[in-house]
Amino acid sequence: MLNMKRIGIIILIVLLGVILRLVALDKAEGLWNDEYVSYMISARPLGHAFVEGIKSQCHMPFYYLYLKSVMALFGDSDLVLRLSSVAAGVLSIITMYFVGKERNERTGIYCAAFSAISSFLIYYSQEVRLYSVLFFFSALMLLFTIKLVKNPDVKNLLLFALSSFLVLFTHTIGFVFVFFMLVYISCKLFNSHKNIILKMWGAILIITLLLTPQIIGILFRKSFSQWWGSFSPSALGFLITDYFSPVITNFTGAPANFFYNFKSGFIIFAMIPSIVVLLFSIYSLKNKDYRELLYVVIATLAVIVAASMSGKLVFITKYTIEIYPILILLLCAGADSVKNNVLRNTGITIFCVLSLFFLLVSPLAANRLPRKEGHKLAADLIKSSGLKADDAVILQYYDKGRFTKYYDFTGLNVISMNKGNFAEYIQPDVSYAQAFSNGKKEFQNAFAGAENNYFANKILENLKPHKNQKVVVISLNSVSFFNEETLKKIAGNETYYSQVPLFFLVFSYLKNETADVLSRNYTLTGIHKSGEWIAMEFTKLNN
Repeated sequence: MLNMKRIGIIILIVLLGVILRLVALDKAEGLWNDEYVSYMISARPLGHAFVEGIKSQCHMPFYYLYLKSVMALFGDSDLVLRLSSVAAGVLSIITMYFVGKERNERTGIYCAAFSAISSFLIYYSQEVRLYSVLFFFSALMLLFTIKLVKNPDVKNLLLFALSSFLVLFTHTIGFVFVFFMLVYISCKLFNSHKNIILKMWGAILIITLLLTPQIIGILFRKSFSQWWGSFSPSALGFLITDYFSPVITNFTGAPANFFYNFKSGFIIFAMIPSIVVLLFSIYSLKNKDYRELLYVVIATLAVIVAASMSGKLVFITKYTIEIYPILILLLCAGADSVKNNVLRNTGITIFCVLSLFFLLVSPLAANRLPRKEGHKLAADLIKSSGLKADDAVILQYYDKGRFTKYYDFTGLNVISMNKGNFAEYIQPDVSYAQAFSNGKKEFQNAFAGAENNYFANKILENLKPHKNQKVVVISLNSVSFFNEETLKKIAGNETYYSQVPLFFLVFSYLKNETADVLSRNYTLTGIHKSGEWIAMEFTKLNN
C-alpha cells in the first residue's frame, strides 16, 4: 500500500524544485555564447547544414536534436529554450529519488531534496546547454547501474546500455565516465555473470565504433577558444563548493587561488555547507559498494585533470557533471547512515537553511545570476546607437550571426574580427593553424607596440570612410581587458608573457588598435557599457 505521506513529501520536493527553477527564468540579457551556439545549430535545417554544425562542435549530437525538437513544437523564444532545460531538471529530481530509494526510502527523499535545491542544478536547469539533460541521463545511468548490480537480468542490462548510450551521445567526455562505470559493473558481476559482462562490453564497443568519427574529429580539431586557460588545483576546490554549496564559481574558469575571495560570505555560504556535505559523505564509505562508486568518481576526475593539464580542455565544474549523481548519492546515503538523530538533523538543517536563504535572498543566487555576456545586451547597444544605411559595425570576438536573433544588420557594413579570422587582421600571411600553434611568437612584436600599418589599412579599406559615417565598435570586456600599456608590459616580460593565454592578448590588442585607428580618422562620440559589453561610437565629421 502506498504511503500517502511520503508521496506528499515527494510532490512538495518536486514543486519546490520547479519553483526554484522558474524564478527569473526569462533572462533580460538574452543567450550568451554557449547558449547561442546551441540555438544556432539547433535552428539549422535537418540535413547537411545540421550535420556540419554538429561536426564543428566539441559535443555529441543528442542535445541539439532534443533542442531542435523543442523548437519545432514550441518555437524558439528564449523562454521556451530555457524551459527545455527546466523539464530535464525536474525529471532529474524524480530520478534521483529512485536512485536513493534503491538504498531505502529516506535516502531517496534526501536525494530528491538535495537535487531540488542544488544551486548547481538550478543554474544549469535555466541554461540553454546540454548539462541539465546530461545530469538526467547520468542519474538514469546510475540508477540502472545499481539495479543491474542487484539484479543482472536482460531488462536492467538493456536499460543500462540505453542510458549509457544517451550519456555517450550527449557529452564528449562522457566516454570516460561510462568506461569506469563499466569497469565497476564488471568487477561486481564478472565471476557470476561473465556472459552478461561480455555482452555489455560488446554493446559499448559497437556504440563507440559508431561514434568514433565524431570523437576523432573532436580530439584532433584545432579550436582556439578551448586553450584560453591552464589547469589550477583551485579548480578542484571550486568543484566541491560548486557542487555542495549555493555559491557557484567555476563557470568558465576557476581563479588560480582558492582563497581569492575568502570573506565571511564565502566562508558561511560556500565553506560551511561543503564541510557538512563532506562529513556526511564520509559515513557512506563504510559501505563497500559506495567506496567502489567513489573510485569511479576519482578515476573520472583523474582523466579530466590529466586532459586539462595537457591543454586539451579547461577544467570547469560542469564538464564533470556525470559524476554528480554519484556524489549526491554518497552524501545522502551518508546522512542516512548517521545514527545520532541530533547530529544528522543539525547537519541537514544547517545545509538547507544556508542553501535556501542564499537562493531566496542573494543577488548571486543561481537563478538570479545575470548573463553578463548575453548577446541581447550587445544587440541593444547597437540599436541604441541609431545606425543608418551605410553606417558600420565592427564586431570583435563574434561574427554577426551571433546577434541576428536580436538585431537585423540589413543595410549596414559589418566587419567581424572573430575567433576564426583574427590572425588575418593582425599580420598578413599568418594562417589560423599558425596562430593556433605559434601565435605567441608570431604576434609578440605587435603586442609590444610595434607600428602596424597593415592593420590600419585593412580596417580603413573595409570601412570605406565617408562624411557623417557612424561606426560602432562592439567588444567583449571579459576577453579584452588589457589596455595598450599593460599589453606592452606583458609582451616585454618573457616570464609573464608565457603565462598569459593568447586568447586574451589577441582580443585586447584588436580592441586597442581599432580604437586607435578610428580615433585618428573619426571623432569619438560616445562610449556605452552593458554587462561585459562595451560599444564605442565614432563619427566621420569631415571628409
